Amino acid sequence: MGAGGPRRGAGPPDGGWGWAVLGACFVVTGFAYGFPKAVSVFFRALMRDFGAGYSDTAWVSSIMLAMLYGTGPVSSILVTRFGCRPVMLVGGLLASAGMVLASFATRLLELYLTAGVLTGLGLALNFQPSLIMLGLYFERRRPLANGLAAAGSPVFLSALSPLGQQLLERFGWRGGFLLLGGLLLHCCACGAVMRPPPGPGPRPRRDSADDAPGEAEAQRAGLRLREAPPGGRPRRRLLDVAVCADRAFGVYAVTKFLMALGLFVPAILLVNYAKDAGVPDADAAFLLSIVGFVDIVARPACGALAGLARLRPRVAYLFSLALMANGLTDLSSARARSYGALVAFCVAFGLSYGMVGALQFEVLMAAVGSHRFPSALGLVLLLEAVAVLIGPPSAGRLVDALKNYEIIFYLAGSEVALAGVFMAVATNCCLRRSRDTRPGQGAEGGASDTEDAEAEGDSEALPTAAEPPGSLEAREVPTPGARPAEPEVEAEPGPDPKSV
Repeated sequence: MGAGGPRRGAGPPDGGWGWAVLGACFVVTGFAYGFPKAVSVFFRALMRDFGAGYSDTAWVSSIMLAMLYGTGPVSSILVTRFGCRPVMLVGGLLASAGMVLASFATRLLELYLTAGVLTGLGLALNFQPSLIMLGLYFERRRPLANGLAAAGSPVFLSALSPLGQQLLERFGWRGGFLLLGGLLLHCCACGAVMRPPPGPGPRPRRDSADDAPGEAEAQRAGLRLREAPPGGRPRRRLLDVAVCADRAFGVYAVTKFLMALGLFVPAILLVNYAKDAGVPDADAAFLLSIVGFVDIVARPACGALAGLARLRPRVAYLFSLALMANGLTDLSSARARSYGALVAFCVAFGLSYGMVGALQFEVLMAAVGSHRFPSALGLVLLLEAVAVLIGPPSAGRLVDALKNYEIIFYLAGSEVALAGVFMAVATNCCLRRSRDTRPGQGAEGGASDTEDAEAEGDSEALPTAAEPPGSLEAREVPTPGARPAEPEVEAEPGPDPKSV
């Protein structure tokens, strides 16, 4: 296999062992998004045993989701330092240990620390590295791969909720937590298949003394090292915060924050909204199943659509279209009261929601490139955690105060639609600006150093601005009187006396 990741010019393999990586990413994504929601099946039993209210018990899922999103930068740092596979193996053990320890809890605080903090952290340490590794194995088929991996969320949610109910009825909540902890050990198996993608051959080294001890780990994670200062060793940046200065990343981050404020609100309030409209309990619960079934089909289909040659350079606009469709669905269905109208809302919502889920990480990969994707993903997840902690709880308080769901659908739909409009307008403006400045770029290092293999196909999806100083991929400016750092040597076909 070799120690390094894919080399420039070689590109990801787009198949082979990548399909096993895709299967593992499907499972990990399903656990990450489906498990915190499936745990809600046990809330009634927990309320009875601990004498707590629903809001206090629901903090178990809320803390789990907050850890999943909020620890993104931590996961990025660990992946940069140790690589994807070790981080995922430790994450699987933590997720399993959290649920096993939760089965012995005697207070809600212990549930918060075990099922909430430990399991949430373990899921986060699996979710982010799996997406990073998926981007290293797929380039030409990456939109389809992202869509198939994202389909794990509705599939596992549809399976874990009935499974949790059966475990609760047969073994109680303690036995159910124990068995779910064993089920989470599958994350370790998923981490074990995340081996580094093969490169075209050994990479020539300038001098073995210049190699940093952690260079192999950084290459396994798909990251690049900074050029070494004169007479020194290469330095690695564990979290590349300089990506925040990239215009494309800024556009995506603002879009994701606005989206997260309202995207999840209708799905959370849907069942109670239907019950208040006079829909029987069983029929109201089935509405979420409709959303899930449509979502399962929409994600891989949208991934395949985004992979078409004519649409892939415009994947950012397709993402903004999905956001606007989701927001308009909320706005147009705010007054839906009959069961037929609610079913139509669920079909439209599931379709647009699945499109958003299939495209969100593809757009980020196209915007920042695979080398900076780990840091960018960690920062975006942290930003999304803030939005998730603001949006749904605020919507719940408004429902309690106004006793009216209509205003909530209007508010959530406006936020998501605004995110789509902002994405389209800002992307178009950035594209024009980058095209205007492109002829002046060149020798001064103003051109973006994004993957050469992606320059032709993905550069129009979201423009990448000039790399700011301090970025992992910024060119080094020699200081007066100092010997300039040697340029990076690329592998050449044929024998090379310096190769290892």
